[in-house]
Amino acid sequence: MASDPIKLQISRASQSYDGKRWQFRELDFELSAGEIVAILGPNGRGKSTLLRVLAGLQKPTSGDIRLNEQTGFVPQEFSGSFPYSVLDVVLMGRARHIGLFQTPRKADIDKAMAALDATGMAGYAQRNIEALSGGERQLVLIARALAGENTVLLLDEPASALDLRNQDVVLSLLATLADRQALAIAFTTHQPNHAVAVADKVLLMLDQAQAVFGTTAEVMTEVNLEVLYGIPVRSATLGSGELMETAFVPLFRQRNRKEVGHE
Repeated sequence: MASDPIKLQISRASQSYDGKRWQFRELDFELSAGEIVAILGPNGRGKSTLLRVLAGLQKPTSGDIRLNEQTGFVPQEFSGSFPYSVLDVVLMGRARHIGLFQTPRKADIDKAMAALDATGMAGYAQRNIEALSGGERQLVLIARALAGENTVLLLDEPASALDLRNQDVVLSLLATLADRQALAIAFTTHQPNHAVAVADKVLLMLDQAQAVFGTTAEVMTEVNLEVLYGIPVRSATLGSGELMETAFVPLFRQRNRKEVGHE
């Protein structure tokens, strides 16, 4: 019998901390093997809360959640009180495979190094995690999740603080992991263009705890993004040949420069 392609699913899920303001209500969401889902929404709309619910780190106020596979949660940044090496950080992802009071075995180290190799960070294994750039640390955190042999990855704004090149590195890695390892991946972002670049499906977390979920082509429209962010948004198709891409551009409010003394 073929394995169930759905790796994670929530049904009619709702979340509120006070019973008055809801982060989401009656939300249906599923994530399948080899699929990437992008989650977009303004600040405070509950994106990070939803990720914690999906990861099983927090129970929803109501609704059902089904986790078929081991799930790895990748935070925005690593916070540690000791100068850990990159290898030490990745080995933390092996915690559930290492017995209590035991030290990592050769097999654990091999898994950690394989994860670092998959993210292009094997050459940094002995470096201090604090000495790395933001993009490099993000790749190490993804390697930590891979080392845990997780088949579902949930990432909280993985490219939010990165320059354009490192955004491309991280997004390309997510696409590779979904395509070649059939991982199921969901990530939050403030960048509509990140969703268009790699996501198969998109979840928009709207005001009043409403949501829109569907394929990227269906959901990522000018109308939906204007409703989501409350400002005009326009799309354009750019590039040539195989490098054609649809990009979304917000139309920010502009000061009248002549009114402030500019000619």
